[in-house]
Amino acid sequence: MTVRSRSAAALAGLAATALALTACGTGEQAGPGAGEKIKVVASTTVWASVVQAVGGDAVEVEPVISDPNADPHSYESTPQDAAKVTDADLVVFNGGGYDEFMERILGNSGQGKPTVEAVKDEHEGETAGGHEEHGEPAGGHEEHGGHEGHDHSVNEHVWYDLHVVEQVAAQVNAELSKLKPAKAEQFGQAAGRFAEEIGKLQGRVGELGDQNRGKQVIVTEPVAHYLVEAANLQDITPPEFVNAIEAETDPSAAAVAAIQNAVNAKQAAVVIYNPQTESPVTRNVRTAAEQNQIPVVEMTETLPQDKTYAQWMDAQITALQTALNQNR
Repeated sequence: MTVRSRSAAALAGLAATALALTACGTGEQAGPGAGEKIKVVASTTVWASVVQAVGGDAVEVEPVISDPNADPHSYESTPQDAAKVTDADLVVFNGGGYDEFMERILGNSGQGKPTVEAVKDEHEGETAGGHEEHGEPAGGHEEHGGHEGHDHSVNEHVWYDLHVVEQVAAQVNAELSKLKPAKAEQFGQAAGRFAEEIGKLQGRVGELGDQNRGKQVIVTEPVAHYLVEAANLQDITPPEFVNAIEAETDPSAAAVAAIQNAVNAKQAAVVIYNPQTESPVTRNVRTAAEQNQIPVVEMTETLPQDKTYAQWMDAQITALQTALNQNR
């Protein structure tokens, strides 16, 4: 996993960031033939599912990471991955330093390729328009402790922000329609249906927030930050603890004591647990929560097998609601 520590102030300021969806490429690459499916490569199953929802039977989507137990932060790409990206008609990835392996592949062999990247832009209201040659994400690369390209000012788990996901689907619709204009109406209708699904999920989150406003939660890693924020929940996890887990280092004794004290005092209504960044320290937090009868809700970084994005997110919202209801 790359170093992704953030200050509490940076986390608090995320709500003010605006969405920028970058469609990269010069448009010079030849698209698929009339009878061919559009070849799409996505970094993870999350974005592959979004593409499939829009593209339907007109696309052939392949995620680079399909193992539901894999951690995309630490994934090392292979020559086979690079070949898939080179052959693809469209590439969809997360950005923000989350799936850096895709940025490296695109920088080396993906010049001029249509690309959709979901990012949070630090400049509110700024959107990236048109096509640009991919080599660096908008805003360029910065060095952070040896991890090139990672942006510490935003939480990169943007697929937990339903508005971002809806906008990514809209951009995928636009790119697919350019690649296969004869299917544009089909893509548009599918994107509309997907937007309706996302709208229903947003409604559920809104209701959850109305019923549980201000309830406190602890997270072992801020994968679901945007969902927690949208549900009006209060994350009371000590920042030192989160920063250390994100950096794959041991939290200080003071940070461990702080989170254990919060759990033992039953300050949190729920503990949100990311099994894909599990460590002995986070397992201890989970065990303490269970011993104190605090519900634990697992929220992951990639889709389980045989679920669409909407089904997966719906199930996670349901699990969170059920857990919160236990502490009414």
